[in-house]
Amino acid sequence: MRPRTRMLLIVAALLMVVAYVAPLWQIGLEAPQYPEGLGMSIWIDTITGQKPNDLNSINNLNHYIGMKAIVPESIPELRVMPLIVGGLIALGLLAAVTGKRSLLYLWTVCFALAALGGLADFWIWSYDYGHNLDPTAAIKVPGLSYQPPLIGSKKLLNFTANSWPGLGGTALAASLLVGVVLSFIELRRNRRLALVSVAAVAMVACAAPGPGDIHYDTDACDHCRMTISDPKFAAQLVTRTGKIYRFDDPWCLASFVAAARVPDRDVHSIWLNDHAHPNTRVTSGDALFVVSDSIRAPMNGGAAAFGTRGDAEAFQSSAGGRVEHWADILGRKSS
Repeated sequence: MRPRTRMLLIVAALLMVVAYVAPLWQIGLEAPQYPEGLGMSIWIDTITGQKPNDLNSINNLNHYIGMKAIVPESIPELRVMPLIVGGLIALGLLAAVTGKRSLLYLWTVCFALAALGGLADFWIWSYDYGHNLDPTAAIKVPGLSYQPPLIGSKKLLNFTANSWPGLGGTALAASLLVGVVLSFIELRRNRRLALVSVAAVAMVACAAPGPGDIHYDTDACDHCRMTISDPKFAAQLVTRTGKIYRFDDPWCLASFVAAARVPDRDVHSIWLNDHAHPNTRVTSGDALFVVSDSIRAPMNGGAAAFGTRGDAEAFQSSAGGRVEHWADILGRKSS
């Protein structure tokens, strides 16, 4: 992820803290006999009246029409929600600190599922609250239910019920929106790698040769014979017959190719691990290389491969040097 994306993700994760100090939802009741209205606030871990006696007044009114009393201590969701929000905050900060796109996507998906699950649970609770009435209630209106709206306004007898997100709920919605936008931007930035991945999957499906696994700290480089230990610099050459040569440094790969250890006509593809995302491979034709004396590669080759220009330029800003293509790397080895 770019530095700006990571900073915005930190802001989005910390914005969720508002849910601990402000109501998630507000439900208000308006009626002629209550000119100031009645209301209750749903917090992350409790439910309170908007005014000191509002919750008691609402429970007393509900008793006459057979609705259950609202007892915060008996609602298990109020014990679980602080843990869920806390876990999402931690996951969002972890994604920002590590800069891993996969964690950003995971955070956004988990957040969206939690939000949808929370709204569904709220609707189910309000349905039970408004439909399962005490048959011995003093006031009975056949066919009438008293379910408050999930969001918006609704007429219930001579009351108008209003249900809207509170400041805490609005903060959570804003945080989720930022996560969705950031995920969309990162997916678009990574579309070239996505296309390469799709192409690789298609090659495997057609039984075409492709890159294999590298067993780090076990496999030896096929050029220098040193043990391959750093995933950020690993590379592979795949022949048309499916044979795989593995390397611990892009410079070893370039030396191997320049020496024509495998004839060009027999080379099927060349793959390098993305230095910014070592679990992702990029072909030599799509890779961008940052070349700098400050790069501590396994064989001091001074080059690191990247799948996107944004990642390459971000690394170059700290490591110095220049951005090159595979032809430039190979050209110097061939000269």
